[in-house]
Amino acid sequence: MLYADIVADISSKNLDKTFQYRVPPDLEEQICVGMVVTAPFGPGNREIDGYVVELTDVPSFEEGKIKSICALKSDAETTESRMILLAAWMKRQYGCTMAQALRTAFPIKEKMKAQEKRTVLLRASQKEAEETLSLWRRKNYKARVRLLEYLMREKQADYTDVLRLPGIGKSVVEALEKAGVAQFVSQQRPRNFMEFEEGETRQAVLTGQQRQAAEEICAEWEGADRPCLLHGVTGSGKTQVYMELIARVLQQGKQAIVLIPEIALTYQILMGFYRRFPGQASVIHSRMSQGEKYDQMKRAKAGEISIMVGPRSALFTPFPRLGLIILDEEQEQTYKSEQAPRYHAREVAVYRGEMERAHVVFGSATPSLDTYYLCQKGEYKKCVLDARYGQRPMPQAEVVDMREEIKAGNRSILSRRLQEAIEERLQKKEQVILFLNRRGYAGFIACRSCGYVVKCPHCDVALAEHNNGTSVCHYCGYTRGRLKACPQCGSSYIGGFQAGTQQIEAIVKKRFPGVRTLRMDYDTTRQKKGHWEILRAFQNQEADILIGTQMIVKGHDIPNVTLVGALAADMSLFADDYASGERTFQLLTQAVGRAGRGASAGSAVIQTYQPEHYSIVCAARQDYEAFYRKEIAYRQLLAYPPVSGMMGILGFGSDEEQLAKAMGFIRLFVERVAESGCQTIGPAAPAVAKVQDVYRRILYVKDADRDRLCRLKDQVEAYVRINSGFRELRIQFDFHI
Repeated sequence: MLYADIVADISSKNLDKTFQYRVPPDLEEQICVGMVVTAPFGPGNREIDGYVVELTDVPSFEEGKIKSICALKSDAETTESRMILLAAWMKRQYGCTMAQALRTAFPIKEKMKAQEKRTVLLRASQKEAEETLSLWRRKNYKARVRLLEYLMREKQADYTDVLRLPGIGKSVVEALEKAGVAQFVSQQRPRNFMEFEEGETRQAVLTGQQRQAAEEICAEWEGADRPCLLHGVTGSGKTQVYMELIARVLQQGKQAIVLIPEIALTYQILMGFYRRFPGQASVIHSRMSQGEKYDQMKRAKAGEISIMVGPRSALFTPFPRLGLIILDEEQEQTYKSEQAPRYHAREVAVYRGEMERAHVVFGSATPSLDTYYLCQKGEYKKCVLDARYGQRPMPQAEVVDMREEIKAGNRSILSRRLQEAIEERLQKKEQVILFLNRRGYAGFIACRSCGYVVKCPHCDVALAEHNNGTSVCHYCGYTRGRLKACPQCGSSYIGGFQAGTQQIEAIVKKRFPGVRTLRMDYDTTRQKKGHWEILRAFQNQEADILIGTQMIVKGHDIPNVTLVGALAADMSLFADDYASGERTFQLLTQAVGRAGRGASAGSAVIQTYQPEHYSIVCAARQDYEAFYRKEIAYRQLLAYPPVSGMMGILGFGSDEEQLAKAMGFIRLFVERVAESGCQTIGPAAPAVAKVQDVYRRILYVKDADRDRLCRLKDQVEAYVRINSGFRELRIQFDFHI
């Protein structure tokens, strides 16, 4: 027998609640996940419509009590049914439960009460109003007289404003309505999270290179329709190309999703779309209330808007006629979910595009190796913008060796060259961005005299410094004790780097008295519109220097910025991650690209203890091709993605000993059932080994074939499911692409 698990109301807050039905034999070959079916429900067996979320041959309770599906409504394809199909694919691909996949594919589930605007209107004629007013004065109805006089002057008023009048309550308004001199008018309106200044509709003129890129992408759509990568240098105007592509999709009556990596970018990017496509663009992100999110998703499903802008969750916007998905800054790690299902928005966008016949476009000045590798293999189409908009020159970058600063007696985090450059910009009334590279874990150990970094001898990643003084590799578990002197030069200046944005701001203010600074970090952006208020103030030149972490170097276009200082470039270079070189190159290239976007040429100062490292050298030259050749050779040598697939098997449990033992059994099982060519690493403690008294362990599995890793994932899931020793543990899967 075949059984179907059905969700009756997809808008329900509790998506874990499914109901199992028997599939009649004549429907077994037709039914599939995502279909709408009719089924009996409740004691009276009233017929309801439901969505099939899973099919199985195992009944979940006594077979005699399971009812049968009445009929398929296969002709009633809905937006919900397509999103359920997407959730089912995510469940298979990333090894999570169907409930977890559904919660991801339906980020806004619970129905929210619509926000209403209530207006009180004067209904009576002038003569009737005067007669009523005279009558109420004689009867000494002071509150009614006051309200009627107000309405005779204003003709209409917002209901909330009326209730603010002295002595006016709900009963007084209702008395005017009962007397026939006033009436209520209610109008539903979406909750408006963002307010825009009115402006004329803008339609930018594309450069020849931008026009050519747009035509190449459209030609690809007419042919193989592979995902397209728009590889454009910083300041090349990729957003203008996106808008041209969206305009063509909108002309066909379809809709577009634009993903961005940071909510700090939302205002500036959405403002551009708002001006180009007035009334058609909206936004969704984590700082909005549930009501605001619900209203925007509802508008998208109803076709009231055609463009949705937002971070990762915007990918699941329920557009009925989706035609285009764009991932701007596609290299960003924020597109990867850190909770089950541990999906990457790039992969899900490609699958949703295939499922709904929508085009997919990626954009970046520093593409991820994964995407560029697929371009080199011919699976993706690459289009190039190698010149800045308006023929502006690329910024010139200097690399400062901080080891030489130590030798010269400069212990400050600001090099002498950076201090000189800041002084020059302040005198010219130009603006400066100081970027503190805090991405990744800051616990690596380095020598400030010679630049030596303590690495794992087995994995070629930096060891992470723990509070107890030991250094640990979070890939294989290799451990060594505290270092008191540098093994290479003998210097005592060895240890973890410690610096924060507040410290930098204090140093800057002391060195440049009277300078106006703004700081953008977690503390200053906690408020709902914190990002935009800081960026708007800086763009309006209310400050001379903006200090912050990686959120300040992504996509911002501030014309008066002519200098970028990258502090502590090594912070991400030696994070305990095989992709740390890639992350560093991307961050530094993006940082350098913030300078010189206006009339004046830009420059950058990159401070580092590793000036000869190829990630830093290539970032200073803005040379992606040279970086790619070096980095892909390293990945090939050590069989890291994208050359080889890699899957992390994560274990969580409250008993550390039990968890370690269970992960050891999983490793033995993997080595027994895996096909030849598969390699295991670990299990070891990840960088954060315990959270809220729950311990963590991770086992890595490498295989050149991603499909074989997926099959192995299925086998491990089955092994965990049938063994009672795993009942008190959680096992998740994390694919590195």
